[in-house]
Amino acid sequence: MAKKVEFMMGNYAIAEGALYAGCKFFGGYPITPSTEVAERMAERLPQVGGRFIQMEDEIAAMASVIGASIAGAKALTATSGPGFSLKQENIGYAMLCEIPCVIVDVMRGGPSTGMPTGPSQSDIMQAKWGTHGDHPVIAVTPASVQEQFDETVRAFNLAEKYRCPVFVLTDSIIGQMMEQLVIPEPGELEVVDRLMPDCKPEEYLPYDMDKDVNPMPPFGSGYRYHITGLHHAADGFPTNDPELHTKNTVRLIEKLNKNYDDIVKVEEFMTDDAEVLVFAIGVTARSAKHAVVEARNQGIKAGLVRPLTIWPFPEKHLDKLLSKNNVKGIVVPEMNLGQMTFEVQRVAKGRCGVEGLYSLMLDPILPGEILEKIRRFV
Repeated sequence: MAKKVEFMMGNYAIAEGALYAGCKFFGGYPITPSTEVAERMAERLPQVGGRFIQMEDEIAAMASVIGASIAGAKALTATSGPGFSLKQENIGYAMLCEIPCVIVDVMRGGPSTGMPTGPSQSDIMQAKWGTHGDHPVIAVTPASVQEQFDETVRAFNLAEKYRCPVFVLTDSIIGQMMEQLVIPEPGELEVVDRLMPDCKPEEYLPYDMDKDVNPMPPFGSGYRYHITGLHHAADGFPTNDPELHTKNTVRLIEKLNKNYDDIVKVEEFMTDDAEVLVFAIGVTARSAKHAVVEARNQGIKAGLVRPLTIWPFPEKHLDKLLSKNNVKGIVVPEMNLGQMTFEVQRVAKGRCGVEGLYSLMLDPILPGEILEKIRRFV
């Protein structure tokens, strides 16, 4: 059977990916350049028996997503920089309470309300450090309309599998561009559902600290549990015990660290013998791939490292390349003033030069600009 192929906007592809993954709830507040995700979900969710609600602001939108997920629904919200900032308190709540949900951030220029229609990659650090306290973060970074679909499905799978919020960190160029989307048949892509308890309701522990991931029955299904933003014991009730606080926080972080190979996805392009690496995500990675091909045409051994998961940071992948290859330098192009470069420098540990290429000019970084940086290392 011929596959269903459509010419689709990236933000619409996110909505379609969410539906493929089984999303049944969207709570949001419109904000440029993410609004098309909400518009598509408003149209499509009623067709599949789901619920769409536009809340009074981003804070309430995030709260509604948490409530829907606790009730058993796969839940989505979409926003951009200022809205992402407003959601952070409730995101922290979901992190501690281990509420699976997907938050799409279509990045635009900041800070504050910044540049509403200007593309940017300025929320990389907000995704990691937007809330207070120590907690792990998963953020996926698509670079095409097809990946907007595929990575949204993967984001839902990771959220349900590891019982945590997951970010789709995209940019307004990828979000609003039109490209071919091949829609997979049902069952073609894996769809993960959350773990359900197999014990009696009275024996259920929602936060058993001896388990990496605990089952999560829908609230109201007979399994009683207490949900609080305070640190809690295994049954969910608040505690001030510093040992439990430490054990629970470490458990949250380790449940993702131990599963790095399952979570972190990286495309390596012409890296086998690369002496100069380009490390880039999203729309910038598209320019970077073009620059790498042009460098190769000029006899320069360049390669591209393109994380599809930026958090956890792909340090094992990068470290392996730096250990194996005679890498002279890494170029880090990004549409901000160096948020990702800092992390690359941390992993490189002085083994090679690391040079950022930054832009706030509201246009994509061009392949020629990246090629010029590559040449500086040869």
